[in-house]
Amino acid sequence: MKTCQKPGHRILVVDDEPDVRQAIKMMLEHDGHEVQTVDSGEAALALLEQNTFDLITTDYSMAGMKGNQLAATVKKCRPDQPIIMVTAFAADFHPSGKPSGGVDCVLNKPFTLIELREAIALVMSLKAARPATLAPSASSAGSPEVRKPTGSNQPGS
Repeated sequence: MKTCQKPGHRILVVDDEPDVRQAIKMMLEHDGHEVQTVDSGEAALALLEQNTFDLITTDYSMAGMKGNQLAATVKKCRPDQPIIMVTAFAADFHPSGKPSGGVDCVLNKPFTLIELREAIALVMSLKAARPATLAPSASSAGSPEVRKPTGSNQPGS
Protein backbone atom coordinates (compact mmCIF):
# COMPACT_ATOMS: atom_id res chain seq x y z
CA MET A 1 0.00 0.00 0.00
CA LYS A 2 1.35 3.42 -0.96
CA THR A 3 1.44 6.16 1.64
CA CYS A 4 1.52 9.10 -0.77
CA GLN A 5 -1.90 10.69 -1.37
CA LYS A 6 -0.92 12.45 -4.63
CA PRO A 7 0.63 10.94 -7.73
CA GLY A 8 4.37 10.64 -7.31
CA HIS A 9 7.07 12.79 -8.81
CA ARG A 10 9.83 11.78 -11.21
CA ILE A 11 12.96 12.04 -9.07
CA LEU A 12 16.63 11.71 -9.93
CA VAL A 13 18.86 10.56 -7.06
CA VAL A 14 22.58 11.34 -7.41
CA ASP A 15 24.91 9.72 -4.87
CA ASP A 16 28.23 7.93 -5.23
CA GLU A 17 27.54 5.55 -2.33
CA PRO A 18 25.49 2.57 -3.59
CA ASP A 19 23.89 1.81 -0.21
CA VAL A 20 22.80 5.40 0.32
CA ARG A 21 21.51 5.66 -3.24
CA GLN A 22 19.47 2.48 -2.81
CA ALA A 23 18.09 3.53 0.59
CA ILE A 24 16.90 6.89 -0.75
CA LYS A 25 15.41 5.18 -3.79
CA MET A 26 13.49 2.74 -1.58
CA MET A 27 12.11 5.56 0.60
CA LEU A 28 10.98 7.54 -2.41
CA GLU A 29 9.43 4.54 -4.17
CA HIS A 30 7.61 3.69 -0.92
CA ASP A 31 5.89 7.07 -1.26
CA GLY A 32 4.90 6.41 -4.88
CA HIS A 33 7.61 8.33 -6.69
CA GLU A 34 9.27 7.18 -9.91
CA VAL A 35 12.99 7.12 -9.16
CA GLN A 36 16.07 6.92 -11.32
CA THR A 37 19.56 6.81 -9.81
CA VAL A 38 23.07 7.66 -10.96
CA ASP A 39 26.42 7.56 -9.19
CA SER A 40 27.98 10.89 -10.22
CA GLY A 41 27.29 14.46 -11.23
CA GLU A 42 28.65 13.73 -14.69
CA ALA A 43 26.24 10.80 -15.12
CA ALA A 44 23.38 13.03 -13.94
CA LEU A 45 24.19 15.69 -16.55
CA ALA A 46 24.31 13.05 -19.29
CA LEU A 47 20.93 11.69 -18.19
CA LEU A 48 19.46 15.20 -18.02
CA GLU A 49 20.32 15.76 -21.69
CA GLN A 50 17.62 13.23 -22.61
CA ASN A 51 15.25 13.31 -19.61
CA THR A 52 13.39 15.68 -17.32
CA PHE A 53 12.70 15.20 -13.64
CA ASP A 54 10.38 16.93 -11.21
CA LEU A 55 13.11 16.90 -8.58
CA ILE A 56 16.80 16.11 -8.18
CA THR A 57 18.40 15.00 -4.92
CA THR A 58 22.16 15.04 -4.86
CA ASP A 59 24.87 14.21 -2.38
CA TYR A 60 27.35 17.01 -1.78
CA SER A 61 30.60 15.10 -1.31
CA MET A 62 31.18 12.98 -4.41
CA ALA A 63 34.32 12.21 -6.37
CA GLY A 64 34.69 14.42 -9.41
CA MET A 65 31.81 16.87 -9.57
CA LYS A 66 30.49 17.92 -6.17
CA GLY A 67 26.75 18.22 -5.62
CA ASN A 68 26.77 22.02 -5.51
CA GLN A 69 28.64 22.09 -8.83
CA LEU A 70 26.00 19.80 -10.33
CA ALA A 71 23.23 22.04 -8.97
CA ALA A 72 24.82 25.20 -10.39
CA THR A 73 25.28 23.56 -13.80
CA VAL A 74 21.70 22.30 -13.90
CA LYS A 75 20.28 25.68 -12.83
CA LYS A 76 22.06 27.42 -15.75
CA CYS A 77 19.86 25.50 -18.20
CA ARG A 78 16.88 24.78 -15.95
CA PRO A 79 16.57 27.59 -13.42
CA ASP A 80 13.28 26.26 -12.05
CA GLN A 81 14.59 22.72 -11.44
CA PRO A 82 14.04 21.85 -7.75
CA ILE A 83 17.21 20.46 -6.16
CA ILE A 84 17.73 19.03 -2.68
CA MET A 85 21.29 18.68 -1.40
CA VAL A 86 21.79 15.70 0.90
CA THR A 87 24.93 15.99 3.00
CA ALA A 88 26.57 15.19 6.30
CA PHE A 89 28.13 18.67 6.08
CA ALA A 90 24.94 20.78 6.15
CA ALA A 91 26.22 23.20 8.78
CA ASP A 92 29.28 23.96 6.65
CA PHE A 93 27.30 24.16 3.45
CA HIS A 94 24.85 26.89 4.43
CA PRO A 95 26.01 28.70 7.59
CA SER A 96 23.85 31.74 6.74
CA GLY A 97 20.73 29.59 6.53
CA LYS A 98 20.53 30.13 2.78
CA PRO A 99 21.55 27.31 0.44
CA SER A 100 23.93 28.30 -2.32
CA GLY A 101 24.98 27.02 -5.71
CA GLY A 102 21.47 26.54 -7.02
CA VAL A 103 20.32 24.28 -4.19
CA ASP A 104 16.77 24.83 -2.94
CA CYS A 105 17.03 22.85 0.29
CA VAL A 106 19.77 21.15 2.31
CA LEU A 107 18.94 17.91 4.08
CA ASN A 108 21.38 16.76 6.75
CA LYS A 109 22.46 13.10 6.84
CA PRO A 110 21.28 11.02 8.52
CA PHE A 111 17.65 11.93 7.90
CA THR A 112 14.29 10.29 8.44
CA LEU A 113 11.59 9.52 5.90
CA ILE A 114 9.52 12.31 7.45
CA GLU A 115 12.35 14.82 6.92
CA LEU A 116 12.74 13.68 3.31
CA ARG A 117 9.00 14.12 2.74
CA GLU A 118 9.13 17.61 4.26
CA ALA A 119 12.08 18.59 2.04
CA ILE A 120 10.24 17.38 -1.07
CA ALA A 121 7.07 19.23 -0.09
CA LEU A 122 9.09 22.38 0.58
CA VAL A 123 10.94 22.50 -2.73
CA MET A 124 7.90 21.50 -4.76
CA SER A 125 5.87 24.27 -3.10
CA LEU A 126 8.65 26.75 -3.95
CA LYS A 127 8.50 25.61 -7.58
CA ALA A 128 4.72 26.03 -7.67
CA ALA A 129 4.95 29.49 -6.08
CA ARG A 130 7.40 31.03 -8.55
CA PRO A 131 6.66 31.84 -12.18
CA ALA A 132 8.32 29.58 -14.73
CA THR A 133 11.40 30.98 -16.42
CA LEU A 134 13.05 29.82 -19.59
CA ALA A 135 16.51 31.12 -18.78
CA PRO A 136 18.27 32.64 -15.77
CA SER A 137 17.41 36.29 -15.23
CA ALA A 138 18.07 38.94 -12.64
CA SER A 139 14.85 38.02 -10.88
CA SER A 140 15.89 34.37 -10.51
CA ALA A 141 19.39 35.19 -9.29
CA GLY A 142 18.30 35.60 -5.68
CA SER A 143 17.26 32.24 -4.34
CA PRO A 144 14.56 32.10 -1.70
CA GLU A 145 15.61 31.52 1.87
CA VAL A 146 15.12 27.85 2.60
CA ARG A 147 15.38 26.09 5.90
CA LYS A 148 16.26 22.53 6.74
CA PRO A 149 13.08 20.50 7.26
CA THR A 150 12.29 19.95 10.92
CA GLY A 151 10.78 16.50 11.07
CA SER A 152 10.67 14.03 13.84
CA ASN A 153 13.94 12.35 14.68
CA GLN A 154 12.13 9.33 16.07
CA PRO A 155 13.68 5.98 15.10
CA GLY A 156 11.72 4.09 12.50
CA SER A 157 10.27 7.23 10.92
